[in-house]
Amino acid sequence: MKGPRRRARETAFKALYEGDVARHDPLQALERLAEEEALPPEITGYSRELVEGVLKKQGELDARLKRLAPAFPLEQLSPVDRNILRIALWEVMHHGNVPLKVAINEAVELAKTFGSDTSPRFVNGVLGSVADEVMRKQPQQKEANG
Repeated sequence: MKGPRRRARETAFKALYEGDVARHDPLQALERLAEEEALPPEITGYSRELVEGVLKKQGELDARLKRLAPAFPLEQLSPVDRNILRIALWEVMHHGNVPLKVAINEAVELAKTFGSDTSPRFVNGVLGSVADEVMRKQPQQKEANG
């Protein structure tokens, strides 16, 4: 059985994907999905937080993706991979309450469910680069705060 956060991530992914591919409003898509799937408020709430966060920071998230995966132009990435990575990056960069390993694992699970055969490895690789950046910055922050 899936936990509430995983279901929330899946719902947010579906709404963002629909916005990316069909150009529908992702927040309206989210409301429709929540109603169709009779999602409880805690799932809908976290899904909304993810969708709103990704939409608000999309330019920043996309710029980071371009830097982390320069061999894969953003517009040529599969919409599945692109939106899974946006969610994971937002959780890592802006949520502050999601451990890095959890964000990576959840993104890989989404990639296994919705992506191609190569999606999980690609998503893991890109987010591994994020993990490397975070780990490099942490010692610097400890020194600055120490």
